Order: sequence, then structure tokens, then C-alpha cells
Amino acid sequence: MSTQDRLIESTRTLLWERGYVGTSPKAIQQHAGAGQGSMYHHFSGKPELALAAIRRTADELRALAEQQFSGPGTALERVAAYLRRERDVLRGCPVGRLTQDPDVMADPELRRPVDETFAWLRERLAQVLAEGVERGELTGLDPVATASTVMAVLQGGYVLARAAGSTAPFEQAVDGVLALLATHAA
Repeated sequence: MSTQDRLIESTRTLLWERGYVGTSPKAIQQHAGAGQGSMYHHFSGKPELALAAIRRTADELRALAEQQFSGPGTALERVAAYLRRERDVLRGCPVGRLTQDPDVMADPELRRPVDETFAWLRERLAQVLAEGVERGELTGLDPVATASTVMAVLQGGYVLARAAGSTAPFEQAVDGVLALLATHAA
């Protein structure tokens, strides 16, 4: 792995664990096994490196989601595959956790990939649900509103799981939203 990639990956890890303020350039360098000169050779500073890390996290999340959304099965099966895919529930959503970081949310440049990722997820979920409606697999639901609901349940499930120190609340939230969606299956 290149020094640049080590710096980005270290920043991703530290942002997830410590947040923006708690992620110092020194901590990034130590975690990456890179010197100060290497960091500033590749990045103008912490904000640019954090942006690269956030973008990589967002891109990874989108790619993982797209695997389920474009996979085989009915719309409901694809949404279920997305919601039930393996994830580190107790650590939370790597993009969703950034919304709790006031320094990320206050910086329009750092916030942009977070906003774009959630907008993409809502739109892509709505597309999958709309496909289900068009194919007659789902009836009586608004794909856009339902996509927002699914996302809210997912993010809320992470919060409840972290608060309880157990994956059970997350799993219950996923089971609950899928049961609600199943009532719209044709």
C-alpha cells in the first residue's frame, strides 16, 4: 500500500473512532507509519486528507450498497439484502457517524460527500422500490418516502444498537421495516 493510501486509510479509521477534532495530523502519521514530510507531500493539510478519507468511505459505502441494489431478486429481496448485509453494527455507519461530528458538518467541503452519499442512497433505494412497483411486486407505497423511511430506520438502528451495546436493536429495526415492506408485496 502506498504512503498516500496508508495516510487515507489511517485517517478513515481515526475519523470513525475519534472524530475530526480528535484526529490530529500527528496521530494520522503515527497510525500510518508515515512522517510529516510524507503527509504534506501528498496533502496540503488535515482538511484535504480528511476530505480524501471521507470520499473514500462514501465511495466504498456506495459500492457495497450497489452490489445488493443491482443484484438478483425482487425489489424487496434486494432491499433486504442491503439491510441484512454484514456490517459492524456496534461501530455504527461510517458515513452516518460523520453527521454527529460538528466540525465535519460545519465545513461545507467535508460535509458534501456525506450529503451526496445520503442523497444517492435515498435515490437508489427509491429506484429499487419504484422498479418493484412497476413490476407489480409492490403496491400501495410511495418509493421516495419509503426510501427515506428505510434509511431512517437503518441509521436509527445503528444508534439504538450502540446505545444498548448489542446488535439486537439494529436487527429488530431491520426486521420491523422489512415486515412493513412485506405488507406491500403483491
